[in-house]
Parts: sequence; structure tokens; C-alpha cells
Amino acid sequence: MVKTVDNNLASVFPTSIKELKLTGWDYIDIILVSGDAFVDHPSFGAAVIARVLNNAGFRVAIIPQPNWQDDLRDFKKFGSPRLFFAVSAGNMDSMLNHYTGSKRKRSEDAYTPGGETGKRPDYATKVYSQILKKLYPDVPVVIGGVEASMRRFVHYDYWNNKLQTSVLEDSGADILVYGMGEKAILEIARELSFSGSLYNCLHLNQIAYLSDKSDKLDNDIQLFSFKTVLSDKLKHAANFVKIEKESNYFSNCRIVQDLEKSRLIVNPANPVFTQEEMDEIYALGYTRLPHPRYDTKKAIPAYEMIKDSVTMHRGCFGGCSFCTISAHQGKHISSRSEKSILGELEQIASMPNFKGHISDIGGPSANMYKMQGFDLRICEKCSKPSCVWPVVCKNLNTSHKNLTELYLKAAKIDGIKKISIGSGVRYDIALHKTDNAQINRENVNYLEVLISRFVSGRLKVAPEHSSSKVLKLMRKSDFGKFKNFETFFRKINQKFDLNQQLIPYFIAGHPGCDEFDMAELAIETKDMGFKLEQVQTFTPTPMTLATVMFYTGIDPYSGKKLYVAKTNTDKQKQMNYFFWYKPQNRKQIVQSLKSAGRKDLIDRFMRKK
Repeated sequence: MVKTVDNNLASVFPTSIKELKLTGWDYIDIILVSGDAFVDHPSFGAAVIARVLNNAGFRVAIIPQPNWQDDLRDFKKFGSPRLFFAVSAGNMDSMLNHYTGSKRKRSEDAYTPGGETGKRPDYATKVYSQILKKLYPDVPVVIGGVEASMRRFVHYDYWNNKLQTSVLEDSGADILVYGMGEKAILEIARELSFSGSLYNCLHLNQIAYLSDKSDKLDNDIQLFSFKTVLSDKLKHAANFVKIEKESNYFSNCRIVQDLEKSRLIVNPANPVFTQEEMDEIYALGYTRLPHPRYDTKKAIPAYEMIKDSVTMHRGCFGGCSFCTISAHQGKHISSRSEKSILGELEQIASMPNFKGHISDIGGPSANMYKMQGFDLRICEKCSKPSCVWPVVCKNLNTSHKNLTELYLKAAKIDGIKKISIGSGVRYDIALHKTDNAQINRENVNYLEVLISRFVSGRLKVAPEHSSSKVLKLMRKSDFGKFKNFETFFRKINQKFDLNQQLIPYFIAGHPGCDEFDMAELAIETKDMGFKLEQVQTFTPTPMTLATVMFYTGIDPYSGKKLYVAKTNTDKQKQMNYFFWYKPQNRKQIVQSLKSAGRKDLIDRFMRKK
């Protein structure tokens, strides 16, 4: 197999027959079908997978946002690939892409030129896969990406308001790759190229497949079946606890669940990416541009937002109840080298349309770069979902020294005038007082450098709530830590004569949160001088703890019953508290608290700071 060296995207990754002719290929190894427009940028999953396969010598064609409602010509245009179809709904779950938390249709699809909607179906992974299996029944279909990853087990689907079987069974696909799938997809490609046998792929890590119900090993983790959990919410909750605990440490066990017609086998994950592996992935020659097919089309909003940003690391050890990041990317941090990151920044600075502003150097969080345990043997066996909740683990090295040095070196690159940190900052880590005075000084220095030099007027943080009861369910730090950070932020602004804003993110309607918790939040933030803008209603997404709480009405770990705001009316009532300063909301809030006999809260609302 001859490795492709031409970096013209139209010939490296053809998306049409016309482009395919430019390649001179007489066959295609892998056809990648994606719900997103194809952008050759390392923030887009389809581009990363395409580049990894291309770098290994495989010929990859792309079918971006195929029309599933006509005669299916988009799916037919290349014919059958030599090895397999690779299917992804895109960078987001297609249902979250389409609908708000109140189940209203969104007015924009950020991953489509011009933000145009209607370019992908609901449950895109399922729809694309079923079409391909009907057209090409003998060609393997491999599904992956966030949608497939988070729906690999029986899961609650908020938009259908019911439990659904694994997307693997629903879609008819042959193999599911979960998590960050570069290693697994490459191993599948190599195995199929060598042997042509799907069976020979079933031992690979980080994949799931369907088997008959006799397939079981002695050390398998057995979940309650689909039939069982349909009639018993507590058993569905118990399944989640098993899955989460098994995902948090370096397990070598398969997880097994009986579905409607078959047995789901989920193999253990691959080891965490090393620094060298991360560097290799990000050095694959991305043009950082949309495919030439979009040259005459409107801008792609998601690309415009991240085109001048750089990813430093993957993974998150925060373990927040409502977040899918650790479930998809893993709890353990995989970081790139300083050299790799600075090299990418130099590439951006040399691009002809670069205006001098780097919009982010970050990751799932802004400040977990190169953080890991002092003793990794402890981490390998730890099944706790978070390294920072309810307290920061003593084995976690929270030093921000590497990050501070990286920021300062990045700022010296020719052509870069300004760097803003756009990822959310975990202030609970940076402010945490360790037993090491040197690390404490390094972390205070990081915050001072960050606030004084790398904020573009507004710094994003995510306290999420003020109620200790709700924060515990969210697995978030006490609100007092946010107050401490807000005080620190003001002091640094005063020290450097800056007029910057702190932008806190908050969530309404999280399981366990009632109207009075929202009243407390509104009062707390009002007294701090905030008029909130970055707020949202909790939206249940597959494979998060909070979604299990939403569906079952209990905390799976304690078994305690929870209040859950499920109707749009109850959710909107909670959202109104964020905007207490609007006259119509203020009137409704006072009326509601009066009816509940909470004159104490009304008095606190009315008092001046």
C-alpha cells in the first residue's frame, strides 16, 4: 500500500467522484460517513480518524452529511469500500445537536455551512448504518464518535422518554468503537486488511460487538438485561454504578449486557495515550481548513469558533454528574508535549488569514495539563469518579508550573498578538492548598499570570450552583470556593488596573434541585453583583449520572429519592430565577415564594446589597 503524500484535501480525502478521479485510485479502503461538514482540523473527530488512517497508508474517502431522504445517491456514489464503512453522527450527539433542553428545534447547526439545519437525521448513527447495511449487506459497518460511544449500553433517551437498547443493536452495525478511537479504528483497519475477518477483530480493546448469549468469560462484569431494567429503574441505576466504576480504573474486564435479541460485549479500554502518541496524532499534517468543497459556501460556525485554538490535553478527572467528557475521553489526562503545542501555534501564526489572536489553548478544562498522580500505581486501581470531589486527592499533583511556562512561551511566538484562554478554568484545583508550599506558590502564580495576561476581557468558570445539596449531587465544589476565587479575581484586576469580567456558568433543573434552591442561587449571585447570562437548563444526555438520576428519581450511589423537575413549566420556573432582575420574572418569583410561605426568601430578594 502506497502512503498518500499529496496534501491537497480533494485528492487526499475525496468527497465526490470528481475528486476521486484526482487521486488515481482504483479502490477505496475505508469510506467515512459523518453527520458534520468535513473540516481538516484536529478539533473535528472525523478529521482525526481520517488522518490517522491515511497516515497508516489507507485510502480514505469521506461522505459528509449525506442526504438520507432521496434515492440515497450520496451513499452509493463511491460504491463498496475494500475494508469497511466508518460511521459517526459528528462531534455531537445528533439529538443534542437538533433539540434544546425543552425539546424545541434548534435554529442553527454549528457544524454545517451557514449554520443551516436539517442536514443530518435524528439518531444519525442509526439511520446512516441501517442505510449502509441495506445497500451493502456484506460490507462491515463500524460506528464511533460521541453518539455511538455514549449509547453503547442500554440507556435512557430523553427525547423519546424511554430506555433504548444499545445503538449497536439498533443500527445493525458490526462493531462499535467507544471513546477516543484512534487506536481501535487503526487496529480494525489493519486486521481486516490482513485477514478480511470481522471475527478476528473481536478481541480488540475499546470496541463493542454483539454475540449470542452463550458468550461469557469468568471475569466478565454482568449487567442487568434490557428486559429487566425496562421494569425496574433501580436495576438500571445499579447498572450505571457498575459501568462508571469499571471505567474509572485500568480494568481488564469485559462488560456484558443482554439486549432484546443478542448479547452486548464491551471490551476493556485501551491504555491512556502517552505523550508521544498524542504528539503523533496532532502532527498529522492537518490543513486546519474546511474541505475545498465548502470554498463557495457560507462559513461553518463551529470551525470559525475553534479555528485559532489549540488542544493541549484530553480527559477530565472532575467527574461532574452531568458531563459526558470523562465517560467518553476518560478520567486520566493525556497531554501533548510543550514542543508539539508550540509547533501547532507556530503553524497557526504562519497561516495567511490569521489575525494574531489565539482563541484558546486548552482542553476539556483549561488547567488539567500534565496533571496526574504522584504514584500512578494508585491511580491504576482507583475506581473513584473524581480526583477533586468531594476533596482533592492527596495523590494528585496539582502543580500548574508546566502550564504557566507554556503560556509564557506561546506569547513570544512571532505573529501572535494575544492569547485568550477560552476553556473553563477549574479554580478549585488552582486554589487548593496542598502540603507542598512550592506547588501552592506555583498555582497562585498561574492564576495571576492567567488573569493578568491571558483573559480577553471575560474569564469563564463553572460553579454550576450555590446549594451544597445540589452541588453534592453534581459532584462540584462548595460555593465558598467560587466566592474565594471571585475575590482573588478582583484583587488581580485591581493590581494590574484591569476591568475584566468573571463569567460564571450555572445550571437550573438538575436532579435534586428545587425552586427554593434556585431562589438561594439567585440571592447569592445577586448579592455578589452578578446579572447572569451563561445559564442553561439541565438536559439529560446518555451515560451520565445526572441522566440516571433524572430517569430513576434516585441517587444510584445512595439509593435516596430525589426531586426532579421534569415538566417544561417546572424547568422554566427554575430558569426564571436566573433573570430575577427582569420585572416580569421578579413578579412571578415573589408570587411563587409567597404561595410557598417563604417570606424569608422574599425579604432577602428585596434587600439591597
